[in-house]
Amino acid sequence: MLNSIKRVAVIGAGTMGNGIAHVFAQKGFEVHLIDTNNQVLEKAINTITKNLDRQITKGIIGEQDKVQSLLRISTFQSIASGVENIDLIIEAATENSAIKKDIFKQMDQFANEHCILSTNTSSISITELASVTNRPNKVIGMHFMNPVPVMKLVEIINGKLTDEVTTYTIVELTKTIDKIPCVVKDAPGFIANRILMPMINEAIIAFSEGISDAATIDQIMKLGMAHPMGPLQLADYIGLDVCKNILDIMQEGFKDDKYAPCPLLVKMVREGNLGVKSGEGFYKY
Repeated sequence: MLNSIKRVAVIGAGTMGNGIAHVFAQKGFEVHLIDTNNQVLEKAINTITKNLDRQITKGIIGEQDKVQSLLRISTFQSIASGVENIDLIIEAATENSAIKKDIFKQMDQFANEHCILSTNTSSISITELASVTNRPNKVIGMHFMNPVPVMKLVEIINGKLTDEVTTYTIVELTKTIDKIPCVVKDAPGFIANRILMPMINEAIIAFSEGISDAATIDQIMKLGMAHPMGPLQLADYIGLDVCKNILDIMQEGFKDDKYAPCPLLVKMVREGNLGVKSGEGFYKY
């Protein structure tokens, strides 16, 4: 099955979606980038172009590589037309269970029967998403890290009914795009966010208690734990709303209040201070 994956569709042209499209196109795959909003699609192509230019400047690729990569990407505004004759679909829409389930129903309806359906979700159950399809054995998680062109990890998540052929195919495919696959079982937050989000939440709690200011908390984690970015700055880059959503999913999934988002985080999200994307979070941008 691995050799048959030539054409990849990415649903959702935001930060993660355009990064995933960039990586697959650069590695020689035909990519269909799908989003209902044409402005988002235009912005995605501009972002991919700028990121390719950055790679040229760093000597990673040549000008011809950029041209060929962009030629491999086609944009679509509907799932029905965008997933035609596609071998793998990667859903990268908003981290919302209802939205993702609706997309998975359409993916299942319009894709070829051999097509693997995957999701870039960072916390939502793969088994739950697979349950709305007629091919739960071909549903799997592919959790890329941001920024996708730079970060090596892809967290591969098996649903309860994901078969071995699907897992093997996606693991080997991940290696072909120069990423490192790490396979985990389906559980709220998987591994990456199950460990990361409580750390971020604890940093927010410490900040809210006035133990130290944001810059000092981040500096301690960078210098003391060799983290490239402090937890509060990282939360701003991820999006405070996304952090809260993941913590909510984990609190509900595990029925454990230790994952409850800090009241300050809840307040900041309610007031629209979401981090980099809104211009202000724990820092101003």
